[in-house]
Order: sequence, then C-alpha cells, then structure tokens
Amino acid sequence: MERTAILEMMGALKLSGMRAAYDEIMVGATRREHAPARVVGDLLKAEIAEKQARSVTYRLTLAKLPLAKDVDDFAFADTPVNETLVRDLATGAFLAEQRNAVLIGGTESGS
Repeated sequence: MERTAILEMMGALKLSGMRAAYDEIMVGATRREHAPARVVGDLLKAEIAEKQARSVTYRLTLAKLPLAKDVDDFAFADTPVNETLVRDLATGAFLAEQRNAVLIGGTESGS
C-alpha cells in the first residue's frame, strides 16, 4: 500500500498522532528491521501520546488559568504587597541560604 493512501486513511480515522509520527517510525523500523508488530506498537504509542497531549491542552484551556507574569510585569503601586520582599523571593536566594518562606493568603484572594 502506498504511503499517501496510508496517511489518507489515518487522516480519515483522525489518527493525527500516528500520521505525524509515521515517516519517522517507518524510517527507524526499516533501518533496524523491526517486526510489523513493533511498528504497529510504535504507531499506537504515538497516537496515545498525541491524545494525552491534546487532553492536557484541553483541560488547561477549560481551567482558564491566568497568564503567567514576571515580577517586572506586576504593578506594585497601590497594593499592600511588599515589593522588596517579593523581588527578594523571586531571586530564590532563600533556597541557597536554607531559609523558609511562608506565604499567607487564601485561594483566589489575590494576596
């Protein structure tokens, strides 16, 4: 069976993980003379990995987590947040000094 026909069938079955990994797996299998069962197994592993990655991406989208920010992006003006302390914590120096850090604030409290 031709490569293009195989890729078309994988597309029709929505096997995007297999389709994306097909060429790489087939080249490796040809070089190393893998058995057909191993080739199919490798294709199935690629599909499972793709579906898991898509699932994680979907769940992260549903979670509606806020965008990541740097300390430099945070506006300290007009907030009760101690800018010096936050910048000191951001350096991670307390780890090398083996000091504890206690952060107080409820979930979704913004503090």
